[in-house]
Amino acid sequence: MISINKLHFSYKKTPVFSGISATMKSGHIYGVLGRNGTGKSTLLYTIAGLVCPQRGEVNVNGFTPFRRDATFLQNIFLVPEEFYLPDISIPNLIKYYSPFYPAFDQPSFHQYISQFDIPADATLLSMSYGQKKKVLISFALATNTQTLLMDEPTNGLDLISKGQLRKIIAGAITEHKCFIISTHQVKDLENLIDDVVILNDTRILFNENLGKVSKKLSFQISFEPEYGEEIIYQEPLLRGSAIVKRNLDNEESRIDLELLYKAAMSDSERVQSILEI
Repeated sequence: MISINKLHFSYKKTPVFSGISATMKSGHIYGVLGRNGTGKSTLLYTIAGLVCPQRGEVNVNGFTPFRRDATFLQNIFLVPEEFYLPDISIPNLIKYYSPFYPAFDQPSFHQYISQFDIPADATLLSMSYGQKKKVLISFALATNTQTLLMDEPTNGLDLISKGQLRKIIAGAITEHKCFIISTHQVKDLENLIDDVVILNDTRILFNENLGKVSKKLSFQISFEPEYGEEIIYQEPLLRGSAIVKRNLDNEESRIDLELLYKAAMSDSERVQSILEI
């Protein structure tokens, strides 16, 4: 479990977090959303122990991340947005780097790269950026760490690869693992994540389980003008409007993650008040 308590952090005079708090549990896939520059990457780097809180506390499975304890490092993996992979073959990548992760599963690694159409004996130098990213993500999943952090993992991937990524991640999560994925491309996480965390203006604007959201909010396309107090957010389409409204029947509805994000950004207090009813 990950516990963040009253976390403060700034880059020089630019505040990033002003006392944010959150809990993230095993068995869940969390999506961290927000505009560029809102602290999505900084949050992941803080959880990984690469950034030290200026005030507040972060605890990951009983460890203080910035102390970089060896046991802690064996059970966490970060896939950064920008990365470097050495000019070696995939077999040597496994040979030299997998020993750092005691639970590394080589058959699973080969299964993942096969699903991504990456040859098992390929050399990293000969690969495109997108292929390298797929190798790195496959390695990350094969480490079987309790905590897996991914920063903008779909950047550089084509539409087919994004679909493969969602399928692979969904199949890799277990009750003992916690996945946290940051992105500004909201649609890329649809039908994958369990919980949404939205960062904005140095604070957590929204932090909810999507099962709860699906019972409290309804996402619709309407071809007739709609008005009324139940409508929370709407935007025009080429034909009709996309609408977020209160779900008076409390029946689960299909969530449009992009609309949810826009609704929370436009009126988070109202959205939160409906979810708490």
